[in-house]
This record gives sequence, structure tokens and C-alpha cells, in this order.
Amino acid sequence: MHDMNPSDIQGDFREKTLKYYDGSQRKVLVTDIETPYPEGKLIVSRTDTNGNITHCNRSFVDMSGYDEAEIIGQPHALLRHPDMPAAAFEGLWKTVQDGNKWHGYVKNLRKDGGYYWVYATVIPNVRNGQVVGYTSVRRKPSKQKVEEAISIYTNMS
Repeated sequence: MHDMNPSDIQGDFREKTLKYYDGSQRKVLVTDIETPYPEGKLIVSRTDTNGNITHCNRSFVDMSGYDEAEIIGQPHALLRHPDMPAAAFEGLWKTVQDGNKWHGYVKNLRKDGGYYWVYATVIPNVRNGQVVGYTSVRRKPSKQKVEEAISIYTNMS
């Protein structure tokens, strides 16, 4: 994963360094610009067992701000917003690696430095008794649940 490029950012931004579970890190550029979740749309992606994106729908591309070619093969953590505590993703990964469905509220980072909130459901894709990847379907979150998530995540950080 590459650091974000200042020429892709809209408006004033802050620079943050994200540290990932595998020890790698990435410089991200963050704005306070929220992109509203599109009415009536589902954002869908599939990953391999390592979390690398293998498929995404048009809504995913539109909301992320990336071109599809920039997304496929990249770790899903490409969209990790620095306001999301690592513990939230640790719980997600433990749940799905154990073969269970996970759901929760996630603040995602766009290519332009902005963000959007989703209510995500992640399920393991099982073939012949083996987990071969994961599918995530995102829906529009309620404002009240986003406010609750913000409070929880702030206290987790």
C-alpha cells in the first residue's frame, strides 16, 4: 500500500500515520469532508483470506474515490480511517476467521481524504469446508448508531 498523494486531496488536510497489524505503516491524508451514503445502494466487496480485494461493485468504487484498477489486489485496509481503532478490526478478523458473521459500523477513508460511514456485514466464503475469502456488504447506517459508534471508538482509542 502506498502513502496518499496530496494532489488527490480536496481541501485542507491533516497527515496521520497508520500502523497495521503486520508492522507496516502508511501515511494518510485526512479531511473533515463527509460523503453521504448513497440512498438505495449496497456497497459490496470480496477479499481473499489475507484481506486483499478481489472484487468490488460500482458503489464501492464510487464511494472509495479510487478507480477499480487501483483497488483490485490492494488490502482492504486501504480504506482504513485513522479514527477507527485497531481493536475494532481485530474483533472483525477474529470473528470471521473463526467462521462467523461480523457486523458493525465503520468509518472509511476515501482517496480524496474524506470519509463515509457504513453499516457493514462481513461473512466468510466457505468452499468444501474451507474459508476461501470474505464478502462484505455495506448499508446506509442510521445517524444515531453512527453517533454511538463514534463514542465507543473514541473511548477505545
